[in-house]
Amino acid sequence: MPRIKAITTGSTPSFLDVILNFAEGDKSSSLENQDTWLGQLKAMRDGRLILYGDDTWLKLFPSTFAHADGTSSFFVPHMIPKQAEMDTIVKMIYQGLESESHLQSTLLVLCGDHGMNEAGNHGGSAEGETSPALVFISPKLRSISQGRECPTTALNDGHEFYTKIHQSDIAPTLAGLLGIPIPRNNLGVFIPDLLRFWPQEDRVRLLEQNARQVHDVFQQTFSNVFFEDGTQSETCADVSTDGAQLACLWYNVKKISDLQGQQHDDQIKQAALHTVRAVALIERRTDTLQFLTEAQMLMSNTASDYSIVKLYAGTAIAALVALWNFCRSFPLLMQKPTFGAWFLLVTIMYGVSMFASSFVEEEHQYWYMIASGWLGWLGMKQWVQTFAIGVMTVNERSGRDRSKGWSAAAAMIPFLIMRILRCWNQTGQKHASQPDIARRIFPAHNYLLWSLVLASYLVVLVKMSLPTRSRKGRFVSLVAAFSLSAMALAFKISFTMADSPELLRGIGILRALASSGIGLVIQARTVFLGMFTYAVGIILSNRWKRLNPEVEEKVTTPIAVWLKNDGSEQHGRAETLRGVLTLFLMTQSRVTNIPLFVLFEIQMQVLASTDLSAREISLTSIILQYSSFFAFGGSNAISSVDLSNAYNGVSSYNVTAVGILAFCSNWAGPIWWLTATMLLAGRQQQDRCECLGQLQLLSTSFVANANMSVMLACTSLRTHLFIWTVFSPKYLFTMAWSLGQHLCISVAAFELYMWWLWS
Repeated sequence: MPRIKAITTGSTPSFLDVILNFAEGDKSSSLENQDTWLGQLKAMRDGRLILYGDDTWLKLFPSTFAHADGTSSFFVPHMIPKQAEMDTIVKMIYQGLESESHLQSTLLVLCGDHGMNEAGNHGGSAEGETSPALVFISPKLRSISQGRECPTTALNDGHEFYTKIHQSDIAPTLAGLLGIPIPRNNLGVFIPDLLRFWPQEDRVRLLEQNARQVHDVFQQTFSNVFFEDGTQSETCADVSTDGAQLACLWYNVKKISDLQGQQHDDQIKQAALHTVRAVALIERRTDTLQFLTEAQMLMSNTASDYSIVKLYAGTAIAALVALWNFCRSFPLLMQKPTFGAWFLLVTIMYGVSMFASSFVEEEHQYWYMIASGWLGWLGMKQWVQTFAIGVMTVNERSGRDRSKGWSAAAAMIPFLIMRILRCWNQTGQKHASQPDIARRIFPAHNYLLWSLVLASYLVVLVKMSLPTRSRKGRFVSLVAAFSLSAMALAFKISFTMADSPELLRGIGILRALASSGIGLVIQARTVFLGMFTYAVGIILSNRWKRLNPEVEEKVTTPIAVWLKNDGSEQHGRAETLRGVLTLFLMTQSRVTNIPLFVLFEIQMQVLASTDLSAREISLTSIILQYSSFFAFGGSNAISSVDLSNAYNGVSSYNVTAVGILAFCSNWAGPIWWLTATMLLAGRQQQDRCECLGQLQLLSTSFVANANMSVMLACTSLRTHLFIWTVFSPKYLFTMAWSLGQHLCISVAAFELYMWWLWS
């Protein structure tokens, strides 16, 4: 949407437009009430516009087109064959224009609102993403052709071929070619190459119309600049501000224009001075283009103006909040100096890295490094504790050697799994196109993928079975858990058939299941309703047990042992509730990411078997939340936001439902680890409230410091080249982490779990 705004209005989109780009039903993102060349065409006599293409245009211009056939570009598989097909279509259109005499003046504009990086994403700062193609195609263009070679190769092995323009330049150019007024808020410049259609006088006239329109926009922005000051310098070299320099350029343009107008009447009578007049026209054109170019550059930088005072005030408040939380957590850190050093290292290094664009783009590398280091440290710590000899005789030690060896070896499993997670989804900017498990191995070995997916649902089935000694109760819970898991799996198969059918190639039984004829919306709603009903049943069952303590009993079922809890039904039901949450998160995840939950569960069970303190659980929670976000394919680029599961069960756009589902889809890994480590902290033998309180305190301290660092980086680097493409998107993700993950999910889960334990 932001780039379509630039193409149609000629204005520079603000960062708010990027946010509204996700709110497809938000009317504030509509361009219908703004001055565009589409509106100008429609206002002409017998003006009719017809659209066939992306339905984004229908959302931006809901009542502009006389006839429209919108298509969804949400799923665009097989990109290379589609591009070859479109090349053929463009060729057919041009051949049709050439063959009909009345179509010789028809103009076909082929352009993109954005490019792509090597991984097929867009929204970042890579050259491929910010360099979309633009081609003007018409038989009439032969008359102004400069004989350039076509096709040609890119300059300097980049993405520039003939010349480079701003997207906003399309609006005034189309207005000039079609003979309609330039959009009111335009900041674009008429493309000079297309001025050759007109004689010199008309070229200058078009540029001056463009300049007057930009001058009006500029004057509204810089109302304190005097544009008619007769003392301006002709060279504009001695002015001190950008606004004053632009005013000086405008004065010179206007002065030359007035002078040429005064000379016009005399020169008509003097044919011998035609050469002087031609030179003067070229001078007017050069000065006007200089004014337009400078104005565009300056206004583009001020299009998203901000208050420096407010930036400083917000950063100061964030710093005070971070300092307050650090003071609260400092005594806790100093009780265990080794842990305190780890926590400060993670926090400080993260804050410092936010001031480098490359570190922001490749943040996943930081978290993978920290996660590997921390899990390796915990494993080595367990190894040392396991083989601590102490005061033992040889006979006492010999009977434990084997069990100790297995225990020490198992302690390194989370570290080894982290090495696998690093290769699951390549993300970031520099290495996003490198081979990974999700996009390289699974499409080529889809039997392996679905074997792991089925295993994942089997694990969740076991997790969802209630640990009770009642044979009837176990049977009922097993049937309910099996039915719910089967429905969720059937939905995921049907969804994959619609989203990525290549992942089901050659697996006839699964493709048959996907052809049940039941709509995806109905399937998703059925699964969600089943999960909600099952979760409510668990909560009510736990409540009944609390009100009837005489029936509380210890259980020794295999499920309870596998869950590694303290044997009480209350904790077993909490784990069962987490199993329902896992099933929901799997439903909201891409099918290639579903096996990650099994790896997470293995890491969790190993960590639960070790003697972790509440502090260590807190730092583990922070590290694994962030590392799992990137393992799922997330990054700090807007292009990495996955909306494929944001419409599960939604038949029409609903900002609340889509927003919640989109967040759960993109933060599935962090949500899982947050709840898992919270339950792990609640099992501590010491005061549970104190353990959970330490978890919340240290998490809040880290989030507060992260907010301060990102805000300080965005404020101090507000003039950086990548402020809008790197640092501002990072600020958006930081808001999501703070408000969504920490405030809404973490605090809400904490309160719910405390109520669960003590209600």
